[in-house]
Amino acid sequence: MSKDKAFSYNPTPYRFVAKYRDGSWDEGGLTEDANIVLNESACVLQYAQNVFEGLKARRTADGRIVIFRPDMNIARMKESCRRMYMPAFPDDRFMEAIKDVVRANKEMIPEYGTGGALYIRPFMIGTDPVLGVKPATEFEFRIFVSPVGAYFDRMIKLRVCDYDRAAPNGTGKIKAGLNYAMSLFPIAEAHELGYDENLYLDAATRTYVEETGGANIFFITEDGKLVTPRSETILPSITRNSILKVAEMYGIPAEERRIAFSEVGGFKECGLCGTAAVISPVESIDDHGTVYTYFKGETFEGSKAMQLKKILTGIMEGDIPGPEGWVCEVE
Repeated sequence: MSKDKAFSYNPTPYRFVAKYRDGSWDEGGLTEDANIVLNESACVLQYAQNVFEGLKARRTADGRIVIFRPDMNIARMKESCRRMYMPAFPDDRFMEAIKDVVRANKEMIPEYGTGGALYIRPFMIGTDPVLGVKPATEFEFRIFVSPVGAYFDRMIKLRVCDYDRAAPNGTGKIKAGLNYAMSLFPIAEAHELGYDENLYLDAATRTYVEETGGANIFFITEDGKLVTPRSETILPSITRNSILKVAEMYGIPAEERRIAFSEVGGFKECGLCGTAAVISPVESIDDHGTVYTYFKGETFEGSKAMQLKKILTGIMEGDIPGPEGWVCEVE
């Protein structure tokens, strides 16, 4: 199955909607209407005032429905709202809304063992019309879900991108649509050239590894240490945070630090991590004709990256005990 078919929007019967007006959120609730009606001058259309999140619900072997670390997504969206000058949706109502939408669409959750999940997309937009550059005063918060398969279904080929994803002191570390809009032209160009994704370097010096357009990156050293980039301009990935903790749990040395691009040729393994990607192997990184190769064919099996993927996926699907609070059951 191609990436586009495996990870794409598949409408489900119900979604959650709440609206903010005159300084407060209304009660909100489930609806079958997937459409949003906006004024032509709505702030989200004119000035891209929006934030979003992504998480997944899965079935366990014994038939339960679980969600992986939703509290982290709620906290991250609150920070995104702060930076985009938007009112955060209350934590307790946010959590219940996630569960409500998953319950209402439970028949759409892929079966255990298929590799599929129910992708959950909370988002918020500024809805009232503006013309001068200013934040909205009215907002709409929604959660929809979509059954999905794997985001990457093959070894990933990266190229070092000549475009910048995020500026220092900008919005690179929040999950706002405008950050992903910056990657649309470069990803289309990369696909045309035969690559799966772009690897972005820091915009200030172009000497440090940042992330790709849709996922964080990590490396494994020759002596088996997990190394991930530390930067103030990349998204604080919940999956990256989780694999660092999994490594600690299983005695795998791990380090989060600035990674100079000059180091990438010395690593043994490379992978992408994120809600959509989970952990996906990187075959190679092409730096304008200089190619660094990490995986070929079946070499992902038996690798340290695969070990981490199996443990993390096992926790996500309820097969392996994880830290307290990591798996939230939907009753």
